[in-house]
Amino acid sequence: QVHLVESGGGLVQPGGSLRLSCAASGAIFSINDMGWYRQVPGKERELVATISRILSTNYADVVKGRFTISRDNARNTVYLQMNSLKPEDTAIYYCNAYVRLRGASYNDYWGQGTQVTVSS
Repeated sequence: QVHLVESGGGLVQPGGSLRLSCAASGAIFSINDMGWYRQVPGKERELVATISRILSTNYADVVKGRFTISRDNARNTVYLQMNSLKPEDTAIYYCNAYVRLRGASYNDYWGQGTQVTVSS
């Protein structure tokens, strides 16, 4: 099995910054895309940003220029640097990874989520 453990969420004032981390562990052979999604109550989970193994990135329009996704392949870890945060960024943020276990095919895995609250 694969475990994705997120950290770095919390309460921040508008205009502030937070950095989320997500470390994958388990019998991992390789990880393809990694990414961050977010969800607020009553709404569908939405893409925030993704990054491929060769560091190609993709962002939702609403976070472009404010958020930066990065990863450390040696540590199986993905990061999300969030700057200029707005109240509408408040959500539970979920880490996602497309992982191949040893002797198996690729599958999607999700973290447990970390709360980000932007409020004065």
